[in-house]
Amino acid sequence: MRILLIEDDENLNRQLAQMLRDADYVVDCAHDGEEGHFLGETEPYDAVILDIGLPQMDGVTVLDKWRQAGRNMPVLILTARDRWSDKVAGIDAGADDYVTKPFHIEEVMARIRALIRRAAGHATATISCGPIELDVKGSKATVNGELLRLTSHEYRLLSYLMHHQGEVVSRTELTEHLYDQDFDRDSNTIEVFVGRLRKKIGADWIETIRGLGYRMQAP
Repeated sequence: MRILLIEDDENLNRQLAQMLRDADYVVDCAHDGEEGHFLGETEPYDAVILDIGLPQMDGVTVLDKWRQAGRNMPVLILTARDRWSDKVAGIDAGADDYVTKPFHIEEVMARIRALIRRAAGHATATISCGPIELDVKGSKATVNGELLRLTSHEYRLLSYLMHHQGEVVSRTELTEHLYDQDFDRDSNTIEVFVGRLRKKIGADWIETIRGLGYRMQAP
């Protein structure tokens, strides 16, 4: 899952980004509203963490512009505790949830997991496809109760396919969501990761749709 983090406080930005990366998210960071707006308008994200009080362009304006342009990714806004008006403005502009500062980073992580799950139509922290189970909270997967040993990229691939069960996902889409903005992306490596994943979960669960991409569903 690929996350856009827009926060002008350097320390908080760094802490949140590290926590997200430790949980196997791909993270792009911006430190002002104009940069964040540009990334959110031009890159695909599974969720956005957006501070309200940003330089260059405030968070509410950024969000309002995205929604007017038809960008519908889930957005979690960060607000100051005593600025209830910011919360209202953010929700009215199209935010999906908010967290007030100061906050526990674990709360932000939990809310992001929930937003991504709900956006994909999943209500719980465990997503299943036949005997395969993905524990989103614990960042782990099992087959018939046996823990899978996955690399970071294999987990990200499995997670994205599990969140989008039944959908045909192109190699380009997978590449965009598995690597951060600055990574030298090569869609051919997706085939390698799919091959490794099939060896670990069974070949029947990930179907190749010729010329289009991959689809994960029960055979």
